[in-house]
Amino acid sequence: MDIANDVDGHILVIPKKHCNNILDCDTGTLGSVMKTVRTVSLHLTEKCGYDGVDLLNASGESAGQSVPHFHIHIIPRKRNDQIDAWPHFDGAKQELRSVFDKIRM
Repeated sequence: MDIANDVDGHILVIPKKHCNNILDCDTGTLGSVMKTVRTVSLHLTEKCGYDGVDLLNASGESAGQSVPHFHIHIIPRKRNDQIDAWPHFDGAKQELRSVFDKIRM
C-alpha cells in the first residue's frame, strides 16, 4: 500500500532487484513486475468491486520520477469516483507525421 494515503487502495508494485527506472530494468525483472501488476489488478476488479485500474509510472527526472527505484502505481477505480489520475496536456507542438518520422524504430 502506498503510504501517501491519497487514494483508497493505492498500491505500489516494486521489484526487489534494484532498477533506477523502466529504462534500465532487465526484461526478467520487468516481466515479473508486470505479472504482479496484472495479478493485483485482476484481484481488484474481480474480487474487490473495482471497475478498472490506472497504472502510473514515471521514468526519469524529466518525467517526474522522484524516487530512484523502479515502481508502478496501481490506482483502483470505480465509475464516477471523481479521481483525475490522467495528466492534462496542452496539445502537441509539432506536426504528427514529423514526430512519427523522428521517433519510429
